[in-house]
Amino acid sequence: MAVRHRLIKVAPEVVWDLLADPNRYADWVVGTSDSRPVRGAWPQTGAAIRYQVHLGPVVLSNETTVRFCDPVSRIELEAHAGVLGTARIAIELRPWGEYCLVIVDEHPLQGAGGKWHNFAFEALIHLRHRAMLARLARLCEDRAGDEHPAPGGAPVPAVATRTEGGT
Repeated sequence: MAVRHRLIKVAPEVVWDLLADPNRYADWVVGTSDSRPVRGAWPQTGAAIRYQVHLGPVVLSNETTVRFCDPVSRIELEAHAGVLGTARIAIELRPWGEYCLVIVDEHPLQGAGGKWHNFAFEALIHLRHRAMLARLARLCEDRAGDEHPAPGGAPVPAVATRTEGGT
């Protein structure tokens, strides 16, 4: 099984907000584009999104279904990749001080991915997860950096200001 983790320097709720947006799936999942909901209310159990995967000149239309959801804590997905089969992807969010520890655990369920699963295939999944977690971190941390709470709790854009005299 390919298990990777990354500490993302935002609260788990910020990470969850991105994971819970079906239209942002392609922003953080490596190799996908044009995600959109097709069934149910993402990320509720049973909901699904469809997206495209570009492999050179070939464009595949794949689907991912939510199999388990515990909001702001855990989501388990079943990715259907056509002839490659299906895979289980579990994403766990753990509070880690003021930050979020994200743990991704993926393994094939059925189809060619399960038959070809070996050390080399596992290494490729690890590389993909490293890139995916880096994207997720960048998106979440950039979003958190764009806003900071003003007195009274309302978010305001983060703007660098200088006072007279350069301080």
